[in-house]
Amino acid sequence: MSRIKFFTVILLMLGPVAIGQKATSPTTGFPPNFGKKAQKEVSRPKLVVGMVVDQMRWDYLYRYSDRYTNDGFKRLLNEGFSCENTLINYMPTYTACGHTCVYTGSVPAIHGITGNNWYDKLLGRSAYCAEDTAAHSVGTHTSAGKMSPRNMHVSTIGDELRLATNFRSKVVGVAIKDRGAILPAGHSANAAYWYDGATGNFITSDFYMKELPSWVNDFNSQKLPAKYLSQPWNTLYPIETYKQSTADDKAYEGRYRGQKNSAFPHALAGMMGDGFGILASSPYGNTFTLEFAKKALDNYELGKGEFTDFLAVSLSSTDYIGHQHGPNSIEIEDTYLRLDKDLGEFFKYLDKKVGKGQWLFFITADHGVGHVPGFLEENKFPNGTWKGSAMMKSLNDIVELTFGVKKAIIAAYNYQFTLDRDKVRASGKEEEIKAFIIEKALEYPGVANAFDLHKLGSTALPEPQKTMVVNGYNATRCGDIMVTLQPGWLDGGATGTTHGLWNPYDAHIPLVWMGWGIQHGKTNRTVGMTDIAPTVAAMLRIQMPSGNVGKVIEEITK
Repeated sequence: MSRIKFFTVILLMLGPVAIGQKATSPTTGFPPNFGKKAQKEVSRPKLVVGMVVDQMRWDYLYRYSDRYTNDGFKRLLNEGFSCENTLINYMPTYTACGHTCVYTGSVPAIHGITGNNWYDKLLGRSAYCAEDTAAHSVGTHTSAGKMSPRNMHVSTIGDELRLATNFRSKVVGVAIKDRGAILPAGHSANAAYWYDGATGNFITSDFYMKELPSWVNDFNSQKLPAKYLSQPWNTLYPIETYKQSTADDKAYEGRYRGQKNSAFPHALAGMMGDGFGILASSPYGNTFTLEFAKKALDNYELGKGEFTDFLAVSLSSTDYIGHQHGPNSIEIEDTYLRLDKDLGEFFKYLDKKVGKGQWLFFITADHGVGHVPGFLEENKFPNGTWKGSAMMKSLNDIVELTFGVKKAIIAAYNYQFTLDRDKVRASGKEEEIKAFIIEKALEYPGVANAFDLHKLGSTALPEPQKTMVVNGYNATRCGDIMVTLQPGWLDGGATGTTHGLWNPYDAHIPLVWMGWGIQHGKTNRTVGMTDIAPTVAAMLRIQMPSGNVGKVIEEITK
């Protein structure tokens, strides 16, 4: 071997050793300060705040924008990033499903929350999404606290944050509705608090704690609901300036108990009865919730520790008011003008307590809402009302007359009918009876389609309906036959409105990000409600929830 070749071989053999000795510590084999450098390189916000505004249609971001202040919705849009075409990708579009999907990145077919209520085939009875027969109320003598997230099969983004920090991050859920606090907070949350209308207090369950913290008792002792309800709800501004709404007194709007019409002012104090539940049906319910959220922020010292914390807030009053009055009412316009001011104060509070630029915020909705049928009729739009329970009774009567099977349908939830399998199978005509029910269902006014949920693979449904039905179908918590309604039709009565179907008015929701790591801008690319949780996970550099099907929204940080 020549001398040149010999030294070349020696250098090649020694080179990796020399390089390795320069790059690693002689005592650990890792680069100097490896652990410290790694921790410094992983930047995270001090606090994440997720806010779900119940029943907020996407267009509310802009419908009243000329009257919004600079500190609330305008701050969101001017500083934040808006995903303008965010859609729900399952049916039914209901509250419990929406809250769960936002925080799990999953769909009802996987996470199991198929509605606010459903007929549970394993239990053989109707079930409520957050019910827990093993739980006990904390902070009230009523049964309002017998709740927990046990019906939810998957983890939330808050659960994953707790896991990622060995449970040193703190996660708290707050809402008027129990399901709006419990399902977002998750299984391992430090706390979830919701409102007991019978007592006017925030309460919880022994799933989380044995007794209320002293600060919650102090907050409840202020009797804020009584103070809010002692004054009539009148418009924030002169009523003649509410140009984005229809006339005040409309027969198709719901009325408060004892009120002769649907017009302002709404004297709520006389409607309390033996409790304070009426607070939820006023804009003061949102103010009350945000005041409690501030106290939770302070007393759990959220955003003050070494690890990222999470506060999940749901504003429920927008839903109660929307159901009663509809999206074209002065009540809704006034509610969002008041909410805009409340949001502005809340953002300032976060800036002060956590630090501007140190908190990550997103706002979205659990679903939208359709216009009141009476309003649509008044303005010559297609519309109508349909009643699932009445249709179930009618179908049962005709099935009994034709096949001799009594009460073949035992439940009607979420635009779905559940059959009594034992009775129907015992008749020896199961497929014939199902086909008959579907045939007759299609004859009902307002029904656009009816189909066997067990045969979705071969059912001719247009997109996005088919994907939404598949994503919403859970074998043990869904019915056997489903109907969809014509646009403008809803499951309801002569007054008010509701939601639940695939249509854009129910499925198109806002999604705006603001704060830590967010670039100003917007996208019209279609994103899903289920994309929120994996996006937060990516920003925090933690694992996505266990049932996640969503994708990261990359534009918000570019």
